Amino acid sequence: MRVRDVLGVSVERQRQATRVMQVLIVMFLGIGIERGSTGLIVNGLFALGVTFLPAALEREYDLPMDAGLTLWITTAVFLHALGVAGVPGVTGNLYADASPIPFWDHITHALSASVVAAVGYTVARAVDEHTESVYLPSRFMFVFILTFVAAFGVAWEVLEFAIGGIAAALGSGSVLTQYGLEDTIYDLVFDLAGAVIVAVWGTAHLTDVAKAVTERIDHWRGTR
Repeated sequence: MRVRDVLGVSVERQRQATRVMQVLIVMFLGIGIERGSTGLIVNGLFALGVTFLPAALEREYDLPMDAGLTLWITTAVFLHALGVAGVPGVTGNLYADASPIPFWDHITHALSASVVAAVGYTVARAVDEHTESVYLPSRFMFVFILTFVAAFGVAWEVLEFAIGGIAAALGSGSVLTQYGLEDTIYDLVFDLAGAVIVAVWGTAHLTDVAKAVTERIDHWRGTR
């Protein structure tokens, strides 16, 4: 049973929610340009680009990126962009220590990690279905998803440290901000929380996409 089916949210409502978040991201981008904030501009452009990625994958590769999956991906990047921009006129950066929502960073990391886990799950399941020489039992898939997300999370934290160090050396603002070792540990813990969500419920939401990726691999191999 899919979460969206349990909640009873229609496909049209899901699409409307996605469009609203895209418009708001454009507003964040405009605020970044008005402020001359590199962080807001880069994060806004990245988030907006990601929101159009599902439609591109569906158009170019015939992957079944339905309204629910698109909303999932869009929500992840929207909440991150909102965290960087804050609520204009009300709050500052929601990731900062003085944020009125102290657990904002945990929410965005868990949600973003669930999207990363979904990618790992889909690719691994497609490879499993594509060739008989590879067999990935459900228990292994659970461990694989956790390991995949943990590795990605560590790489992301290293990137944050590196970009922060470079920005400090150049005397400019950083696109990504690192708030210390304790923050890093919490980030990794909530990354794993997002991975567990996908490891437990991924089959219900990602089977169709995995099958489509398998078909693309079969077609690609057959044309070589």
